[in-house]
Amino acid sequence: MNKPLTIAMPKGRIYEEAAELMREAGYHLEVDAEESRKLILEFPEQNIQVMMAKPMDVVTYVEYGAADIGIAGKDVLLEQDRDVYEVLDLKISPCYVAVAGLPNQPLSRVAPKIATKYPKIASDYFREQGEQIEIIPLNGSIELAPIIGLTDRIVDIVSTGRTLKENGLVEYEKITDITSRLIVNPVSYRLKGREIDEMVTGLSKAVGGED
Repeated sequence: MNKPLTIAMPKGRIYEEAAELMREAGYHLEVDAEESRKLILEFPEQNIQVMMAKPMDVVTYVEYGAADIGIAGKDVLLEQDRDVYEVLDLKISPCYVAVAGLPNQPLSRVAPKIATKYPKIASDYFREQGEQIEIIPLNGSIELAPIIGLTDRIVDIVSTGRTLKENGLVEYEKITDITSRLIVNPVSYRLKGREIDEMVTGLSKAVGGED
C-alpha cells in the first residue's frame, strides 16, 4: 500500500463539515475523532491520516510538504499567499470579511487606524479604495479597539453579525466572501496525483450534491 495521504485540517466547525463531505465522497472519517487529544488521526482502511492543526497553520504544513492536502479558509489563503494549489471550493463554513466600527463615526482624514488580524487583506482593500491607513495588529477581541478609541475601524471575519451588534458596532463594507477550500502541495500532486484526483472528484460530487 502507498503511503497514506496526509490531510491538514482545523478542529471545530470546519472539521465537522469537512468530515461530513468526506463521508459523502466515500472517505469515512469519524466526526467525534477530533475530540481526541491526538494530533494525528489514523484511518488506515482509507489510507488517510489527518493532521489536526490551527487554521492559520494548515497552509504552512501543506506548502512545506508536511501534509499533502489541506482544508483552509479563503481568508487564510488571501492573507498568506502561499505556494499551494487551490483545487476546490468546498462551500463549507461560509462567512465574510468586513469593515466595521462605531456607528456614524467618519474615518480620520489622515491615515485612519485599522485593527485586524488580516493586515494584508485590510491593506489591499483600503489601497484599492485610495485610502492610506495604519494597521494595528490584534489577534483577539478586535471589537474592543474602536470602542476604546484605539482605532477608527476593524477588519474581521463576520459570520452572523451578532458579536458586532452586541458590542454596539456596525458593518460598513463587505470585503469578500469566505468559504473553506481544498488545497494541495504541488510536489504531492505530482507524486500522488491519482489518489488526490480521486479525492477531488469525490468531493466535487459531494459539494455539488451529485450521486
